[in-house]
Amino acid sequence: MIDILFKEESYKIIGVCFEVHKILGHGFKEAVYKDALELEFNKVEIPFQKRKAI
Repeated sequence: MIDILFKEESYKIIGVCFEVHKILGHGFKEAVYKDALELEFNKVEIPFQKRKAI
């Protein structure tokens, strides 16, 4: 079994993603999901950076 780094943080992030998908479903453009994730991350106080250059 693989150990997950930052297990609690990963669980919270994945939970937010599932919540957004549960509410919106599929078929929207990426920008809609981006905005929804931003709202949910702020709601549960998960810090993030928008459009970080790679």
